[in-house]
Amino acid sequence: MALPRRRNLSYNRFRSLVKFISAISGVLLILFAFLSFLAPSPNESQHFHLRHHHNSFNAVVEDPVTSGDSVFRVPSSGGKLDRDIWSSRNAKFFYGCSNVSAKFAKAEAVSRPTRYLAIATSGGLNQQRTGITDAVVAARILNATLVVPKLDQKSFWKDASNFSEIFDVDWFISSLSKDVKIIKQLPKRGGKSWTPYTMRVPRKCSERCYQNRVLPVILKRHHAVQLNKFDYRLANKLDTDLQKLRCRVNYHALKFADPILEMGKTLVHRMRMRSKRYIALHLRFEPDMLAFSGCDYGGGEKERNELGAIRKRWKTLHKNNPDKQRRQGKCPLTPEEVGLMLRALGYGSDVHIYVASGEVYGGEETLRPLKSLFPNFYSKDTIATKEELAPFSSFSSRMAALDFIVCDESDVFVTNNNGNMARILAGRRKYFGHKPTIRPNAKKLYRLFLSRSNMTWEAFASRVHIFQRGFMGEPKEVRPGRGEFHENPSACICEDSEAREKATAYSRGKKNGKLEKEAMVSDDQNDYDDNDEPRWPDLDDDENQVWPQEKLHYNGTGSDYDAVISDEPELEEMLSD
Repeated sequence: MALPRRRNLSYNRFRSLVKFISAISGVLLILFAFLSFLAPSPNESQHFHLRHHHNSFNAVVEDPVTSGDSVFRVPSSGGKLDRDIWSSRNAKFFYGCSNVSAKFAKAEAVSRPTRYLAIATSGGLNQQRTGITDAVVAARILNATLVVPKLDQKSFWKDASNFSEIFDVDWFISSLSKDVKIIKQLPKRGGKSWTPYTMRVPRKCSERCYQNRVLPVILKRHHAVQLNKFDYRLANKLDTDLQKLRCRVNYHALKFADPILEMGKTLVHRMRMRSKRYIALHLRFEPDMLAFSGCDYGGGEKERNELGAIRKRWKTLHKNNPDKQRRQGKCPLTPEEVGLMLRALGYGSDVHIYVASGEVYGGEETLRPLKSLFPNFYSKDTIATKEELAPFSSFSSRMAALDFIVCDESDVFVTNNNGNMARILAGRRKYFGHKPTIRPNAKKLYRLFLSRSNMTWEAFASRVHIFQRGFMGEPKEVRPGRGEFHENPSACICEDSEAREKATAYSRGKKNGKLEKEAMVSDDQNDYDDNDEPRWPDLDDDENQVWPQEKLHYNGTGSDYDAVISDEPELEEMLSD
C-alpha cells in the first residue's frame, strides 16, 4: 500500500508544478502582447531613423542625437576654453616687413626710357590683383616703365570696370615711384596712338625667363610689349628684394578707390555696432562650385540632376567618385558643417557672422542649420540698403571688393575653399598681425562629421581641435617658401626675437619662481598661469609641427582645379575667386 500512495503523491506534485508553469507562461504571453501593441512597427522605426539621418544637414541640431550610450548635443555656448579664440598667441612676436633694402636701386637709376610693359589681367577681382602685383615686379625685372594694367572685362565675371574705378590709380603710381616708373597710358609715337606687340609668357616665369623671352622682344623689335592673360605669370620664388616689392604692391600700393573704400568702411562699422567682434565667412557654396567639385551633399536625385546639368558645360570635367572626393578633402563643407566646426572651436551662438557669398545652392533651406547655430547672421545685402549698394551692384568686382574689405577687417576669417580671395586674405592677415584665419581641414573633418552621431559632443569638439591644428592662421604654420607667395609671404614676415626671448624668459622664470616680479606679487594677486595659455603645438619645433601644405591637397596652397584650367578658361575664371 505504501508504494501506490507514494506514486499518487508524486503525481499530484507534478500536476501542481505543470499548472504553476502554465500560469506563469500565460502571464508572460499577455505581457508580451501588451508591449507589442504599444511598440512601433519595424517599418515605422526604420522610417524614423532614415528621416532623422536625412534631415541632419537641414535641421536645427540643438536637439540630442542618441546612439547607444552616447548623446551628441550641440551646446549654445562655445564652452570654457584655455585659449583666446579671437587672437593668435604668438602674433605679437611677428610683424610685416617690406621696406626696401639699401642695395635695391631706385627706379630712376635703372628704368630704361625706351622700354614699356603693358599687361592685360585675367579672371575675377582677386585673380586680377595677383596679376597687377606681379606686373610691377615683372616691369622691375625688365627695367621697364609699366603702363597701368588693363582689367579683364570679358571674362565669366563680365565687369566693365577699369583700373581707376576699382583702385586708387594716383596712389598706386605715387607710392611705387621709387621702385618702378608707372604711367597711365603709352605715349604717342609721331602723334599717333602706339599699339604694343602682344604676347604671352608661361606660368611661373622666372627672372631669367623674362630676360630671355620678353626683353629681346622689347629691345630688338617694338620697345613696347603687352602680356595678355597675365595671371600667375611670375615665379613663386624670387630674390628677397623682389618678394618685398610684391608685398609693397599688394599690401600698400593697391588701395581701393574712395567710393568702394567708404562703403566698405560703412559695412565694417555696422558690423562693429552690432558686436565688438565678428567672424567673416567666405562660404563658396554656389551651384557652379558644387558642380565642379563632383561631391554629394545629400540632396538625392534632384541634386545630382541639377548639379550634373551644370557640370556638363565643361567638357574636360569627367565623372567623379563623390566618396573619394570627400575622403581626399576636395569637397567644401556644408553650411551646417562649417557651423559645427566653429561651435566646436569655441564660438557660441552669440557670435556675429558676416557671410561673403554668391547664390547659395538650396537657398535658405541650406543656410537654415548655420543660422540656427549662429542667429546673428549678416551679409552686405542685410546691413546695407539697395540704394546704398546701387553704384556697385551691377559690377561683380566692386561687390567683391566690398566683401574683401569686411573680411579683411574681421576678427576671424573663415574660408571654405582655396581660391584667390582666400589666399590673398590669408597672406594679408599674416602680414598685418596674424589675425586668425581658419581653413577647414576637410580631409580629416569629413570622417568626423560622418561618425558624429556615435559620439558625445565633448569627444567631437576635442577631435575638431586636434584636426584643426595647423589650419588656424598661427605664425609658422607653413614653412617659408612653401605654397603660393600671395598666401604665405614669408619673405615679408619678420620676427621680434628680442620680445620672444623676453617672453620666454618670463615664462621660465614664472615656472621656477625666480622672477623678481613674483617675489613682489602674492599668489592670490597673480593671475598669470601657463595653464591659461592655449595648448597649441610648439611653433619652433619642426619635428612636432604640423605642416598642412605638404600633406593635404585641398587645404594646401595648390589649386584644386589646376588640372583643368588650361583647357577651360571660363571654368578657371569662375573658380578663381
